[in-house]
Amino acid sequence: MKLIFATNNQNKVKEFRSLLGDQFEIITLEEAGIDVDIPEPHDTLEANATEKSTTIHRMTGENCFAEDTGLEIDALNGAPGVLSARYAGEQKEAADNIVKVLKELTGKTDRSAKFRTVISLILDGKEYQFEGVSKGQITATPTGGKGFGYDPIFVPEGATQSFAEMELAEKNKYSHRARAFEKFVAFLKQTTNV
Repeated sequence: MKLIFATNNQNKVKEFRSLLGDQFEIITLEEAGIDVDIPEPHDTLEANATEKSTTIHRMTGENCFAEDTGLEIDALNGAPGVLSARYAGEQKEAADNIVKVLKELTGKTDRSAKFRTVISLILDGKEYQFEGVSKGQITATPTGGKGFGYDPIFVPEGATQSFAEMELAEKNKYSHRARAFEKFVAFLKQTTNV
């Protein structure tokens, strides 16, 4: 079964493909010949994920899915949240976002946070959503060179390393994206009898 993934973020594609195996074929927007920058105008991850999946479904009529992920930090009242990718500006630079978060957490003792992913799947014209959450702590300084986004400053519950210090297989044991994806894959297998 072929599914268009409404993204060109190769890091996300790599994570999803590592979880999916070969039962389903994931096609990126670029591979599908779609050159569109889908807006994320909403104030919830759910609505942004829906915006992306319905846009691609309208354009192609194909089964597709999209996801939106946010880092929600308790001491910052849930920020950066839906603005995670562009927290420090429209240039969407992970390093700038990390600097801004760490600066805003200066002097705060509560470093608890969670990553939340919402997947919006459109299958045979109907939408389904799946959520995954990874709770953890924000570190005082970035560590590790793997991963992407806020991975260097997030240590998930039950781990001693940041996401950016983990190999992908290790990260997937804790990852919000992996948890949402497990529900997504279980639903696909059940629904399509793959």
